[in-house]
Amino acid sequence: MVECLKVSLKDAQKKKKELLDKNVLSDKYYPLKEKGFIYFPVLQDGDSQKELISRNKKIILPFKKALEKILNKEELKQVKTAFDTIGTIAILEIPESLNHKAKEIAQVLLQSNPTIKTVLRKTSIHEGVFRTQERSYLAGEDTQIAKYKENGVDLEVNVSEVYFSVRLSTERTRISQLVQEGEDILVMFSGAAPYPCVLSKNTLAKSMVGVEINPVGHEFGLKNVAKNKIKNVQLYCGDVREVVPKLNLKFDRIIMPLPKTAEQFLDVALNSAKKGCIIHLYGFYDEDKFEEAKKETLKLCKELGYDVVLENFVLCGQHAPRSYRVCFDLKVE
Repeated sequence: MVECLKVSLKDAQKKKKELLDKNVLSDKYYPLKEKGFIYFPVLQDGDSQKELISRNKKIILPFKKALEKILNKEELKQVKTAFDTIGTIAILEIPESLNHKAKEIAQVLLQSNPTIKTVLRKTSIHEGVFRTQERSYLAGEDTQIAKYKENGVDLEVNVSEVYFSVRLSTERTRISQLVQEGEDILVMFSGAAPYPCVLSKNTLAKSMVGVEINPVGHEFGLKNVAKNKIKNVQLYCGDVREVVPKLNLKFDRIIMPLPKTAEQFLDVALNSAKKGCIIHLYGFYDEDKFEEAKKETLKLCKELGYDVVLENFVLCGQHAPRSYRVCFDLKVE
């Protein structure tokens, strides 16, 4: 049984602040919303005994707290409680030392997060030409297909066969705010087409071209373009080094969101850039290598025969301790 304070949703924020100020709001359970009310789990009588009710169902333990019921102290030190979510799919990273508890951990995650329907396990790093990452099934609905909504766009992707990063949603929003009316845009390594779909729905760009070498990613891209009734996006399946030159087109903006080695295709981008084109080049760097990376990138552009200015240098999320995904916003002079 969990002692809770029943509060109308319209008074929820005010009452939550009061409970926090009195230090009586329990952090061992999540609050529960139900039929116009919210039930705050409390440590003691917050206002009066009459306001308190007991509940023995639906009050949910947070994932980290719930793990204490199935793991000993040594195992709790090893477990990683952070996880990625794509739609209703959660992706856990579980050390080999906890293989014998993997399915139990997944079940606990399902119980502590009602919005999650499937739990998968990360079983490899991003690898190969397609930069995919294997995931194995642990609990819930047995599927690898995630349905995800972002910036007014409905996306669908196979999380094991196609590279896709929810963490770049903020970056896709940032770029959509930079796009000017009438732009022609190229998205290299377009995957399941999150960039083309988001930019088409949220900007006044004239046209977009996406190129993806992974045939599975390309098929999901086509599906996502059709699902969102997008008309100004053309997708191609193939190697950007072969496809882009054959298009014989020039672009106002070029996006290069390959997880690694995107700089190896900078010559292709520069050769397809209009004067004044903005190239968004992504990479992973340790924070003590930022300045060196900026200099090397501009040097490479110069060696390729182009004058380029670094307009912006953006941190797009932490990749590892003191290591970040970054974006170079390069303007072709």
